[in-house]
Amino acid sequence: MTSSATGPLWIDCSPAARYHFREDHPFHPIRLRLTEDLLRLGGALGDAQIAAPDPRGVEEALQRIHRSDYVRAVKELSAASPPAGVEEQAARFGLEPDGDTPYFPGMHDAAASIVAGSLAAAEAVMSGGTLHALHLGGGLHHAFPDRGAGFCVYNDAAAAISYMTDRYGAKVLYIDTDVHHGDGVQWSFYTDPDVFTFSIHETGKFLFPGTGFASERGESSGYGACLNVPVEPYTEDDSWLACFEAALERILCSFRPDVIVSQHGCDAHALDPLAHIHCSMRIYREMPKLIHRLAHEWTGGRWVALGGGGYEHWHVVPRAWGLLWLEMTDHPLLREIDASPQGAKLPADWPRIVAAERPDELPRTWLDDTAAWTPMPRRAEIEAKNRAVLEIALQHLG
Repeated sequence: MTSSATGPLWIDCSPAARYHFREDHPFHPIRLRLTEDLLRLGGALGDAQIAAPDPRGVEEALQRIHRSDYVRAVKELSAASPPAGVEEQAARFGLEPDGDTPYFPGMHDAAASIVAGSLAAAEAVMSGGTLHALHLGGGLHHAFPDRGAGFCVYNDAAAAISYMTDRYGAKVLYIDTDVHHGDGVQWSFYTDPDVFTFSIHETGKFLFPGTGFASERGESSGYGACLNVPVEPYTEDDSWLACFEAALERILCSFRPDVIVSQHGCDAHALDPLAHIHCSMRIYREMPKLIHRLAHEWTGGRWVALGGGGYEHWHVVPRAWGLLWLEMTDHPLLREIDASPQGAKLPADWPRIVAAERPDELPRTWLDDTAAWTPMPRRAEIEAKNRAVLEIALQHLG
């Protein structure tokens, strides 16, 4: 593995705009446009930092992760008029019209372009072209070998990890910060000792996909290469971050990876409509900061970051993903953000995007003023339960 040649790389995620189920679906590509607009207005993203994904190799990558009958069904359901009999099979593949992951015209090409973006990020880092690469269009962690699920058609994260293990013989640490358990990636590598999957999320007792318990630790030769920290509903910043940092430090000491792949779903925020965690923008400043430091301590800096969930498109996602990119590039704006409890001010003319659903009130600072938030009841009880779960999860690590 060669040394880095360029600064952090932003993989163009505009092709991911085609990944659009319907206008009222919570997984909406406007999140990507709002984030890029914020960073460009803030002078933190320029054309020279952006690389286009290469579609070559995507079919091979899909074959490593997904069953051939599933890929064939996705392609057939992607037609404007699917072949006779195919639509009746959509439910079997998790793509039913009224479900979370409905099929749509052009679905295969759109989902394949997301895989291409994550593969480009993986190759850029592993080839030594850069130390850090970000593909916000990626992070579709719920797709399984034989079906789509949870808004995810193809599992680009698993495809990128498989590419790095197969081509480069790399030991990969996968970190999933989405509020929903990273089930598709976990099960893809559940018996693989060279891929460690770590997910912190709201407990599956109350939230989709209903998995990700501390007892899930891998199987066969992969036993011990899986760790889940399912936290209680209404968990706040301090408890979330304490669990995240304690688990991650122990994992790195035990596993010693060659590269980190992190998924940055930002739906653990209190404003997110699809979960029950009560964190602020602070965790989206602190988690990338920790991952960045640990990557330089343990993997020679090799770090691939992906997007993921996040369904408060205007107030949360652009700031959270913007903070991730600022951290990856060590942007000077971070010093100003860290100097104030509410962070620096956002650009006054953001967002420039006109949309019918644009809220009347938008955030004006990078961080949240949590002093104005109502304190959570049962805080001590929630924190105690989270500590107990963390202790159980860490029992099998050295």
